[in-house]
Amino acid sequence: MSSPDAGRTPLSRARVAEAAVALADEVGLDGTTMRRLADDLAVTPMALYKHVANREELIDAMVDHIVGEMLTPDADPDAVTAETWKTALRTQVKASRGVVLRHPWAVEAIETRALAGPIVLAYMDRLIRILFAGSLSADLVHHAMHALSTRMWGFTRDVLPTPSIPDDPAQRAAALADFAATYPGIVRMATTAPHAGAECDADAEFDFALDILLDAFERMHAAGWSSAAR
Repeated sequence: MSSPDAGRTPLSRARVAEAAVALADEVGLDGTTMRRLADDLAVTPMALYKHVANREELIDAMVDHIVGEMLTPDADPDAVTAETWKTALRTQVKASRGVVLRHPWAVEAIETRALAGPIVLAYMDRLIRILFAGSLSADLVHHAMHALSTRMWGFTRDVLPTPSIPDDPAQRAAALADFAATYPGIVRMATTAPHAGAECDADAEFDFALDILLDAFERMHAAGWSSAAR
């Protein structure tokens, strides 16, 4: 007679993390509790604790899982040259953005981690090796990683949202007049820039800032930039 567990995939940290990622995609990070995950895996909560000590360690494992998804063969540091480093770095960061867009909860998970684990460190090392492949100095690489900030993980933080403008024409005109007197720069940009009033294209804005950074790294490298010269 076969046991009830016959044919079941053995529980492991990797399987727990994969199931937790799928659950978070469905219910969000807050909804991904140990009990809910145990139910999805048809095990007792105590079975999970053999692989992750607590919920914080579970989130660490989830971050490791999605960072593993970020790695793209199109940005292999061993294949990067001084001529291709910008393309490789851009390709890697854009691949990471694709992962974050598939897992929106990942932003909160990444930002709340207190310590980088081996997989996260390996990803950061990958980016640094790409920069070094471009012959950038360690000084510039150090500052470039700081400048990339959360963008290296495929997301960034925007400025605080501005108040919405009323739909009613009379109220809208009054609000704009008041804003124009108090915040002339904001109103000038919002009313004269292309696509003014439309929702910002988050991907286009991400690409815009990333390209500025990469171009700046290249220009500063060519100029022999050094932090000691500031």
